[in-house]
Amino acid sequence: MKISVLGCGRWGTFLAWYSSQVGHKVKIWGRKDSTKFLELSTKRQNQYLALPENLDLTNSLENALSFGETIIISISTQGFRSLCKKIESFQVSDKTFILCMKGIETTTGKRLTQIFREEIHTKNEVAVWLGPGHVQDFVNRKPNVMLLGSENIETTKFLVEQFKSKLIRFYYGQDMIGNEIGAASKNVMGIAAGMLDGLKLSNLKGALMARGIREISRLIRVMGGNELTAYGLSHLGDYEATLFSSHSHNRKFGESLVLGKKFDKLAEGVPTLQGLMILSKNYEVELPICQAVHSIIFEKQNPKKVLKNLFIRSIKFEF
Repeated sequence: MKISVLGCGRWGTFLAWYSSQVGHKVKIWGRKDSTKFLELSTKRQNQYLALPENLDLTNSLENALSFGETIIISISTQGFRSLCKKIESFQVSDKTFILCMKGIETTTGKRLTQIFREEIHTKNEVAVWLGPGHVQDFVNRKPNVMLLGSENIETTKFLVEQFKSKLIRFYYGQDMIGNEIGAASKNVMGIAAGMLDGLKLSNLKGALMARGIREISRLIRVMGGNELTAYGLSHLGDYEATLFSSHSHNRKFGESLVLGKKFDKLAEGVPTLQGLMILSKNYEVELPICQAVHSIIFEKQNPKKVLKNLFIRSIKFEF
Protein backbone atom coordinates (compact mmCIF):
# COMPACT_ATOMS: atom_id res chain seq x y z
CA MET A 1 0.00 0.00 0.00
CA LYS A 2 1.14 3.56 -0.72
CA ILE A 3 1.14 5.79 2.37
CA SER A 4 1.76 9.49 2.74
CA VAL A 5 2.56 10.89 6.17
CA LEU A 6 1.74 14.56 6.68
CA GLY A 7 4.03 15.86 9.39
CA CYS A 8 7.74 15.34 10.04
CA GLY A 9 7.98 15.84 13.79
CA ARG A 10 9.00 13.15 16.26
CA TRP A 11 5.83 11.04 15.91
CA GLY A 12 5.15 11.67 12.22
CA THR A 13 8.67 10.62 11.26
CA PHE A 14 8.33 7.49 13.37
CA LEU A 15 5.01 6.59 11.70
CA ALA A 16 6.65 6.94 8.29
CA TRP A 17 9.58 4.78 9.43
CA TYR A 18 7.23 2.19 10.94
CA SER A 19 4.98 2.06 7.86
CA SER A 20 8.04 1.40 5.74
CA GLN A 21 9.17 -1.32 8.17
CA VAL A 22 5.88 -3.22 7.76
CA GLY A 23 6.18 -3.25 3.97
CA HIS A 24 4.48 -0.11 2.62
CA LYS A 25 5.73 2.44 0.11
CA VAL A 26 5.98 5.69 2.03
CA LYS A 27 6.33 9.39 1.35
CA ILE A 28 6.64 11.96 4.14
CA TRP A 29 5.53 15.59 3.75
CA GLY A 30 6.73 18.64 5.61
CA ARG A 31 6.66 22.38 5.01
CA LYS A 32 9.68 23.59 3.07
CA ASP A 33 10.42 26.19 5.76
CA SER A 34 10.31 23.59 8.55
CA THR A 35 13.64 23.02 10.30
CA LYS A 36 12.59 19.42 10.95
CA PHE A 37 11.93 18.83 7.25
CA LEU A 38 15.25 20.46 6.33
CA GLU A 39 17.07 18.18 8.77
CA LEU A 40 15.41 15.07 7.37
CA SER A 41 15.96 16.03 3.73
CA THR A 42 19.66 16.85 4.23
CA LYS A 43 20.74 14.29 6.83
CA ARG A 44 17.97 11.69 6.30
CA GLN A 45 17.81 11.29 10.07
CA ASN A 46 16.78 13.08 13.24
CA GLN A 47 17.76 12.54 16.87
CA TYR A 48 15.56 9.44 17.09
CA LEU A 49 15.99 7.44 13.87
CA ALA A 50 17.48 7.20 10.38
CA LEU A 51 15.18 7.09 7.36
CA PRO A 52 15.30 3.94 5.20
CA GLU A 53 16.52 4.42 1.64
CA ASN A 54 13.13 3.67 0.09
CA LEU A 55 11.33 6.44 2.01
CA ASP A 56 10.81 9.60 -0.03
CA LEU A 57 10.32 13.17 1.19
CA THR A 58 8.37 16.02 -0.37
CA ASN A 59 7.37 19.56 0.55
CA SER A 60 4.55 19.51 -2.02
CA LEU A 61 1.20 18.80 -0.34
CA GLU A 62 -0.33 18.04 -3.74
CA ASN A 63 2.39 15.47 -4.44
CA ALA A 64 1.91 13.80 -1.05
CA LEU A 65 -1.87 13.63 -1.35
CA SER A 66 -1.77 12.21 -4.88
CA PHE A 67 0.80 9.56 -3.90
CA GLY A 68 -0.83 7.98 -0.87
CA GLU A 69 -3.82 5.67 -0.83
CA THR A 70 -3.84 6.13 2.93
CA ILE A 71 -2.94 9.50 4.41
CA ILE A 72 -1.52 9.56 7.96
CA ILE A 73 -1.63 12.98 9.64
CA SER A 74 0.60 13.82 12.58
CA ILE A 75 0.91 17.57 13.16
CA SER A 76 0.12 20.03 15.94
CA THR A 77 -3.58 19.75 16.82
CA GLN A 78 -4.07 23.52 16.68
CA GLY A 79 -2.82 23.60 13.07
CA PHE A 80 -5.13 20.80 11.96
CA ARG A 81 -8.10 22.88 10.78
CA SER A 82 -5.82 25.02 8.62
CA LEU A 83 -4.30 21.91 7.04
CA CYS A 84 -7.77 20.45 6.39
CA LYS A 85 -8.76 23.61 4.49
CA LYS A 86 -5.74 23.08 2.24
CA ILE A 87 -6.48 19.37 1.76
CA GLU A 88 -10.06 20.22 0.74
CA SER A 89 -8.76 21.99 -2.38
CA PHE A 90 -7.32 18.72 -3.76
CA GLN A 91 -8.95 15.53 -5.05
CA VAL A 92 -8.96 13.21 -2.04
CA SER A 93 -12.34 11.48 -2.26
CA ASP A 94 -10.73 8.04 -2.66
CA LYS A 95 -8.32 8.41 0.28
CA THR A 96 -8.45 6.93 3.78
CA PHE A 97 -7.19 9.25 6.50
CA ILE A 98 -5.65 8.23 9.83
CA LEU A 99 -5.37 10.95 12.47
CA CYS A 100 -2.49 10.35 14.86
CA MET A 101 -2.66 13.39 17.15
CA LYS A 102 -3.91 13.66 20.73
CA GLY A 103 -5.64 16.95 21.33
CA ILE A 104 -8.78 19.03 20.95
CA GLU A 105 -9.22 22.47 19.41
CA THR A 106 -8.49 25.31 21.81
CA THR A 107 -11.20 27.71 20.64
CA THR A 108 -14.07 25.24 20.16
CA GLY A 109 -13.41 22.05 22.15
CA LYS A 110 -13.91 20.12 18.90
CA ARG A 111 -12.43 16.67 18.40
CA LEU A 112 -10.14 16.03 15.43
CA THR A 113 -12.65 13.92 13.51
CA GLN A 114 -15.24 16.66 13.97
CA ILE A 115 -12.85 19.22 12.50
CA PHE A 116 -12.07 16.88 9.59
CA ARG A 117 -15.77 16.44 8.76
CA GLU A 118 -16.40 20.18 8.99
CA GLU A 119 -13.61 21.13 6.60
CA ILE A 120 -13.35 18.19 4.17
CA HIS A 121 -16.65 17.52 2.46
CA THR A 122 -15.92 14.29 0.60
CA LYS A 123 -17.05 11.09 2.30
CA ASN A 124 -13.64 9.76 3.26
CA GLU A 125 -13.01 6.98 5.73
CA VAL A 126 -11.38 8.54 8.81
CA ALA A 127 -9.63 6.60 11.55
CA VAL A 128 -7.65 7.44 14.69
CA TRP A 129 -4.39 5.80 15.79
CA LEU A 130 -3.95 6.22 19.54
CA GLY A 131 -2.50 4.64 22.66
CA PRO A 132 0.79 4.32 24.50
CA GLY A 133 4.28 4.27 23.04
CA HIS A 134 7.36 6.42 22.59
CA VAL A 135 9.57 6.66 19.53
CA GLN A 136 12.64 6.05 21.70
CA ASP A 137 11.26 2.66 22.78
CA PHE A 138 9.90 1.54 19.42
CA VAL A 139 13.15 2.17 17.52
CA ASN A 140 14.89 0.05 20.14
CA ARG A 141 12.42 -2.76 19.35
CA LYS A 142 10.49 -2.50 22.62
CA PRO A 143 6.93 -3.59 21.74
CA ASN A 144 3.69 -1.96 22.84
CA VAL A 145 -0.08 -2.17 22.36
CA MET A 146 -2.05 0.53 20.55
CA LEU A 147 -5.51 1.23 19.17
CA LEU A 148 -6.91 1.88 15.71
CA GLY A 149 -10.52 2.96 15.46
CA SER A 150 -13.06 4.41 13.06
CA GLU A 151 -16.82 4.61 12.64
CA ASN A 152 -16.64 1.76 10.11
CA ILE A 153 -15.53 -1.55 11.64
CA GLU A 154 -14.50 -2.93 8.24
CA THR A 155 -12.16 0.03 7.74
CA THR A 156 -10.77 -0.52 11.23
CA LYS A 157 -10.12 -4.22 10.58
CA PHE A 158 -8.48 -3.45 7.22
CA LEU A 159 -6.12 -0.88 8.74
CA VAL A 160 -5.16 -3.16 11.63
CA GLU A 161 -4.22 -5.86 9.10
CA GLN A 162 -2.12 -3.36 7.18
CA PHE A 163 -0.18 -2.04 10.19
CA LYS A 164 0.05 -4.86 12.72
CA SER A 165 3.47 -6.29 13.56
CA LYS A 166 5.43 -7.86 16.39
CA LEU A 167 6.37 -4.35 17.46
CA ILE A 168 2.79 -3.01 17.73
CA ARG A 169 -0.27 -5.08 18.56
CA PHE A 170 -3.52 -3.25 17.81
CA TYR A 171 -6.97 -3.37 19.36
CA TYR A 172 -10.09 -2.27 17.49
CA GLY A 173 -11.47 1.06 18.73
CA GLN A 174 -15.21 1.71 18.41
CA ASP A 175 -16.00 4.70 20.66
CA MET A 176 -14.69 7.71 18.76
CA ILE A 177 -15.85 10.25 21.36
CA GLY A 178 -14.32 8.34 24.25
CA ASN A 179 -11.07 7.56 22.49
CA GLU A 180 -10.46 11.08 21.19
CA ILE A 181 -11.36 12.82 24.46
CA GLY A 182 -9.44 10.21 26.46
CA ALA A 183 -6.31 10.57 24.33
CA ALA A 184 -6.37 14.37 24.49
CA SER A 185 -7.05 14.67 28.21
CA LYS A 186 -4.35 12.20 29.28
CA ASN A 187 -1.86 14.87 28.24
CA VAL A 188 -3.37 17.18 30.85
CA MET A 189 -2.97 14.45 33.47
CA GLY A 190 0.64 14.18 32.32
CA ILE A 191 1.20 17.87 33.04
CA ALA A 192 -0.34 17.44 36.50
CA ALA A 193 1.93 14.45 37.14
CA GLY A 194 4.98 16.49 36.16
CA MET A 195 3.92 19.23 38.55
CA LEU A 196 3.67 16.69 41.37
CA ASP A 197 7.15 15.39 40.50
CA GLY A 198 8.57 18.89 40.52
CA LEU A 199 6.98 19.63 43.89
CA LYS A 200 8.25 16.32 45.34
CA LEU A 201 4.66 15.12 45.71
CA SER A 202 5.02 12.10 43.43
CA ASN A 203 3.28 10.01 46.10
CA LEU A 204 0.03 11.68 44.94
CA LYS A 205 0.33 10.34 41.37
CA GLY A 206 -1.67 7.25 42.31
CA ALA A 207 -4.52 9.47 43.49
CA LEU A 208 -4.14 11.57 40.34
CA MET A 209 -4.52 8.45 38.19
CA ALA A 210 -7.58 7.18 40.03
CA ARG A 211 -9.40 10.50 40.16
CA GLY A 212 -8.28 11.60 36.71
CA ILE A 213 -9.89 8.61 35.07
CA ARG A 214 -13.15 9.19 36.95
CA GLU A 215 -13.13 12.84 35.88
CA ILE A 216 -12.65 12.08 32.21
CA SER A 217 -15.10 9.15 32.25
CA ARG A 218 -17.82 11.57 33.42
CA LEU A 219 -17.04 13.95 30.58
CA ILE A 220 -17.07 11.15 28.00
CA ARG A 221 -20.45 9.93 29.29
CA VAL A 222 -22.19 13.31 29.09
CA MET A 223 -20.78 13.84 25.59
CA GLY A 224 -22.43 10.63 24.43
CA GLY A 225 -19.50 8.23 24.57
CA ASN A 226 -18.91 5.10 26.64
CA GLU A 227 -17.45 6.06 30.02
CA LEU A 228 -15.58 2.74 30.16
CA THR A 229 -13.42 3.91 27.26
CA ALA A 230 -11.49 6.07 29.76
CA TYR A 231 -10.20 2.82 31.26
CA GLY A 232 -8.89 1.63 27.88
CA LEU A 233 -5.75 2.16 25.83
CA SER A 234 -6.41 5.73 24.71
CA HIS A 235 -6.52 7.12 28.26
CA LEU A 236 -5.55 4.84 31.17
CA GLY A 237 -3.44 2.69 28.86
CA ASP A 238 -1.34 5.74 27.99
CA TYR A 239 -0.75 6.81 31.59
CA GLU A 240 2.59 5.01 31.97
CA ALA A 241 3.95 6.73 28.89
CA THR A 242 2.61 10.13 29.98
CA LEU A 243 2.61 10.30 33.78
CA PHE A 244 5.83 8.42 34.48
CA SER A 245 8.07 8.32 31.41
CA SER A 246 11.16 10.50 31.12
CA HIS A 247 10.28 10.81 27.40
CA SER A 248 6.91 12.51 27.99
CA HIS A 249 6.85 16.14 26.86
CA ASN A 250 3.73 16.87 28.90
CA ARG A 251 5.17 15.47 32.13
CA LYS A 252 8.44 17.33 31.50
CA PHE A 253 6.54 20.56 30.85
CA GLY A 254 4.65 20.30 34.15
CA GLU A 255 7.82 19.54 36.08
CA SER A 256 9.76 22.37 34.42
CA LEU A 257 6.95 24.85 35.05
CA VAL A 258 6.85 24.40 38.82
CA LEU A 259 10.65 24.43 38.99
CA GLY A 260 10.81 27.68 37.02
CA LYS A 261 12.75 26.07 34.17
CA LYS A 262 12.30 26.70 30.45
CA PHE A 263 10.81 23.90 28.34
CA ASP A 264 10.77 24.58 24.59
CA LYS A 265 9.14 21.46 23.16
CA LEU A 266 5.48 20.94 22.28
CA ALA A 267 3.25 19.91 25.19
CA GLU A 268 -0.16 19.28 23.59
CA GLY A 269 -1.85 19.24 26.99
CA VAL A 270 -1.48 23.03 27.32
CA PRO A 271 -3.79 24.10 24.46
CA THR A 272 -6.01 21.08 25.16
CA LEU A 273 -6.74 22.54 28.61
CA GLN A 274 -8.53 25.51 27.06
CA GLY A 275 -10.68 23.23 24.94
CA LEU A 276 -11.54 21.12 27.97
CA MET A 277 -12.71 24.21 29.85
CA ILE A 278 -15.12 24.90 26.98
CA LEU A 279 -16.45 21.34 27.17
CA SER A 280 -16.76 21.58 30.95
CA LYS A 281 -18.95 24.65 30.55
CA ASN A 282 -20.96 23.42 27.57
CA TYR A 283 -21.76 20.04 29.14
CA GLU A 284 -22.00 21.33 32.72
CA VAL A 285 -19.58 18.74 34.07
CA GLU A 286 -17.00 19.42 36.77
CA LEU A 287 -13.36 18.75 35.82
CA PRO A 288 -11.47 19.59 39.03
CA ILE A 289 -8.02 18.32 37.98
CA CYS A 290 -8.19 20.01 34.59
CA GLN A 291 -9.44 23.20 36.23
CA ALA A 292 -6.60 23.10 38.76
CA VAL A 293 -3.93 22.71 36.08
CA HIS A 294 -5.60 25.45 34.02
CA SER A 295 -5.52 27.83 36.99
CA ILE A 296 -1.79 27.20 37.49
CA ILE A 297 -0.82 27.69 33.85
CA PHE A 298 -3.21 30.41 32.68
CA GLU A 299 -4.14 32.17 35.94
CA LYS A 300 -0.64 31.95 37.48
CA GLN A 301 -1.91 30.50 40.75
CA ASN A 302 0.50 28.87 43.21
CA PRO A 303 1.07 25.24 42.08
CA LYS A 304 1.72 23.75 45.51
CA LYS A 305 -1.29 25.41 47.08
CA VAL A 306 -3.62 24.51 44.19
CA LEU A 307 -2.55 20.87 43.99
CA LYS A 308 -2.64 20.30 47.75
CA ASN A 309 -6.11 21.82 47.92
CA LEU A 310 -7.17 19.65 45.01
CA PHE A 311 -6.41 16.44 46.85
CA ILE A 312 -7.76 17.65 50.19
CA ARG A 313 -11.24 18.54 48.96
CA SER A 314 -14.45 17.94 50.89
CA ILE A 315 -15.18 14.33 51.80
CA LYS A 316 -17.36 12.39 49.38
CA PHE A 317 -18.04 8.85 48.21
CA GLU A 318 -15.45 7.51 45.78
CA PHE A 319 -18.02 6.17 43.31
